[in-house]
Amino acid sequence: MRKQDHYVYPAVFFKDGEYIGVRFPDLPGCNTFGKDQNDAIYMARDALGGHLMCLDDGAEDIPEPTLFSEIDLKSGESIVLIEVWLSVLRDGERNKAVRKTVTLPNWLNKKAIEAQVNFSDTLQEALLRKLGL
Repeated sequence: MRKQDHYVYPAVFFKDGEYIGVRFPDLPGCNTFGKDQNDAIYMARDALGGHLMCLDDGAEDIPEPTLFSEIDLKSGESIVLIEVWLSVLRDGERNKAVRKTVTLPNWLNKKAIEAQVNFSDTLQEALLRKLGL
């Protein structure tokens, strides 16, 4: 079991119809695909990061990656090493914007629109003040 911030896992890339399929031999269920090589690498990094964060959040063991020289490949398959930093992913997740629906009295909404109030900024400022942050 490894608990760390930086991970590099071998991914098996293969042609799957008009797409490039990706599987991680060490992480059952961690699969994805891309429309081309660059997209497949991007999607592989996203899938690996999400999978490892789920394992980590669930206090599950994160397996050691198999040496790529020990992975049996079928014809047409290739190994690509995929790297993720969980701290970077967690920071991105923590700071991403989320959409909220807010209910206001109609008269207040009209006044705010007339005053060109930025609803998102106002709500953020109010929440920071309310939470003492």
